[in-house]
Amino acid sequence: MTRPDGGVPLALAVDIGGTKIAAGLVAADGTLAEHRRMATPAGPEILETVFELARPLVGRAAVCGIGTAGTVDPRGRIASATDLLTGWAGTDVKGAAERTLALPTVVLNDCHAAGAAEARAGAARDARTALVVAIGTGIGGAVCVEGRVRTGVSGTAGSIGHLPAPTTAGARCSCGALDHVEAHASGPAIERAYREQTGRALPLAEIGRLGSRVITDAATLLGRVLAGAANLIDPDAIVIAGGVSMLGPALLRPMEAAYRAETLPGPSAAPILPAALGADAGLVGAGLEALSHLENGSSCAAF
Repeated sequence: MTRPDGGVPLALAVDIGGTKIAAGLVAADGTLAEHRRMATPAGPEILETVFELARPLVGRAAVCGIGTAGTVDPRGRIASATDLLTGWAGTDVKGAAERTLALPTVVLNDCHAAGAAEARAGAARDARTALVVAIGTGIGGAVCVEGRVRTGVSGTAGSIGHLPAPTTAGARCSCGALDHVEAHASGPAIERAYREQTGRALPLAEIGRLGSRVITDAATLLGRVLAGAANLIDPDAIVIAGGVSMLGPALLRPMEAAYRAETLPGPSAAPILPAALGADAGLVGAGLEALSHLENGSSCAAF
């Protein structure tokens, strides 16, 4: 399908995160252009910021894809959200975007969007089944099969950060439950653990440079949880993304050691790969998901 002007279709892509909102134009090969970003405001101003970023790009797009923090239901509404985005739960993102931008719109969780990008144009592009894990302010994931994200009936599939960690330390997760792995291995969780153990508050990067034991402990818990997930779905590859992964070997080596120790022989052979698309993965994936609906001839109502 081509645009009315005869050119190759582009998607207006938006990535809504806890600290920033980004927008750009995405082509079918994953190329990103016209990248724009602003800080994420509080509450109802989120959509205003989205539309401010998006309006200059609308005229060049055939469809819109939005990746956002929170659980997205099949209608494109935010079914639930952690306290990282105050007042976001219940927002009809799809409806508001289609009314304001006049483009057919697909809305998906931001980790699902990043997973779609890595599965189609990134580190997992040669894998039939991939588990993509994003470790940052929270921990999210995506199960991708033949390049498509499996969102599940309620939109929560791949939520690896909310699997129980093998501990009873009593750490509170952002979702409110106790001892989910996000409460132990996310960036804020590692910073909190270091502060509690040493009495000093340091940013994650500095903790990484010091080679603190808290990183090893967090990585080991995460590796064990990854092993359980891999034993369940038997992926061809596991892709590790997100800002915390920038800690490099200090995180990845103990995580992989714990993973290999607890996986069955088949899943144990799956490579653990660094993400290829970096901070742009959510934007690229949102755009590619939207374009896939356009190519398949889906109507606006079916998105």
